Order: sequence, then C-alpha cells, then structure tokens
Amino acid sequence: MEQIPSPNCDQRPQGEEISLIVVHGISLPAGEYGTPYIDRLFSNQIQGDEGPGFSALKGLRVSSHLLIRRTGQQVQYVPLQQRAWHAGLSSFQGRERCNDFSIGIELEGSDTTPYSDAQYRQLSGLITLLMARYPRITTERIVGHSDIAPGRKSDPGEAFDWTRLFRQLKRQ
Repeated sequence: MEQIPSPNCDQRPQGEEISLIVVHGISLPAGEYGTPYIDRLFSNQIQGDEGPGFSALKGLRVSSHLLIRRTGQQVQYVPLQQRAWHAGLSSFQGRERCNDFSIGIELEGSDTTPYSDAQYRQLSGLITLLMARYPRITTERIVGHSDIAPGRKSDPGEAFDWTRLFRQLKRQ
C-alpha cells in the first residue's frame, strides 16, 4: 500500500476504541479521476489556482485514513490508530464527533458514477481485515458519510451499491 503522510490528524481521545467505518467518495476536480489532487488535498498542497472550485480548498485541513483509487490501488494517509479529519460535523446513533471512533475510507468516485469492480474487491477485503482487527466494527457499523452528516454530505452517493458490498463481505 502506498503511504502519503497527512499532517491532518491527531491522537484519538484516551481509551477510545475504533468501532465505525465511514465510506466516502471523492474526485478532484469533481467527476475527474486519476489526478494528483486528492493526494495534494490530504497533504495540504492545494494552491487554489489549479482550476474551478479549487480556491475553496486552499487552506482546508482534511484527511482520511485510506483511499481506494478506481484501479483498486490503496493509499494510506493516516495511521489507523490516529484520528483522521474525515467526518467533520457528524453523529452516529446519537454520538457526535465520529472522527474519534471511526476509520475513514475514501473511494475515488462521485455520487452518480458507478464505482469500479476493483474498488469493491479492495474495499470488502479491507473491511474484512479491519473487522478482524477491531471487533467492535460490525456490518451495522459500516456507513456512508451521508449517514453521519445527513443534509451536509451525500457521499458515497446513489451510485454506491451497498447490497453488493455487504454480499461480498458475507462471502469472505
């Protein structure tokens, strides 16, 4: 797995157990794939003049633990034991600050473009490993960004096939 360290992380609160996976979707620019801009965003290298919409990203301090590109290639930005800044203002089952207890997995994609077969394969394999390592994560605790930030976020979007993911998880 490729490692691109992000400075946008910190320590989880003392005694906090990882118990949630948040699936995200991202493309930069929107709807374009295979660009270097996701890596640049998570490593604070966006200048703001790269194209339309980029000026709003300059100075933004966000990250994710992992990214799965459309090819299936995986990138790690933040060590799993640290808190990545991926969920923002969020709540799961009445508990706020989801970054404290979750792992964020970005998929290169958009709300309306189907995700690739390679991404589903890699995501299900990765989740299987994470569930074995962090037993508090169950299939009921695998959610989309839209589930923990409704009205604010829509990813991974209508193009993400939750049924397919959970079917693949059952087979592993």
